[in-house]
Amino acid sequence: MKTSRTRSSWRVIDIIIASVLGVAVGLIFWVWNSFGYAWFTAMDTLTPGLGGLAAGTWLLGGVVGGLVIRKPGAALYVELLAAIVSALLGNQWGIGTIYSGIAQGLGAELIFLAFAYRRFTLPVAVLAGMGAALGAFVLELFTSANLAKSLAFNSIYLTCLLISGAVLAGVLGHWLVRALAGTGALDRFAAGRKRV
Repeated sequence: MKTSRTRSSWRVIDIIIASVLGVAVGLIFWVWNSFGYAWFTAMDTLTPGLGGLAAGTWLLGGVVGGLVIRKPGAALYVELLAAIVSALLGNQWGIGTIYSGIAQGLGAELIFLAFAYRRFTLPVAVLAGMGAALGAFVLELFTSANLAKSLAFNSIYLTCLLISGAVLAGVLGHWLVRALAGTGALDRFAAGRKRV
């Protein structure tokens, strides 16, 4: 029987796979930076705050990391590493990308913590995506001066972020992990041996 400490201790394989996931998701972020930001801007022009619907892809790392590694710190580590990769490859936000990675990773991490790192179902993935969205929203209140914007803007933006986090990070992240598990790539992890 595994003790709580054994279950939460990171193995070398956990670090390697979390790092590979972080780099892979960072490449997804880098590609999404152009397409996603164009979508974000177009939606925000249509209705200020609606751009939040495009943000969910940038929240993917924490959800995928938490679902695969299933240990404390995994969601934060993968999201942060993905943000660092995106920033190093070059994007319009520079160092701010790393702050976003921390806030979004913490948001997802808190959801996995709330379930004591024992439940990795679709509803938990959806909540983790929404947690990452909430982390992004709180950070942007200050870094994007959203605090000075109207209540209507912030309400629309938060709602859109939560929807996008639920769908593009939560549902898509859960599907990606199941697809990876189906290939046998995650056989050394609980995510590969059980249905997530």
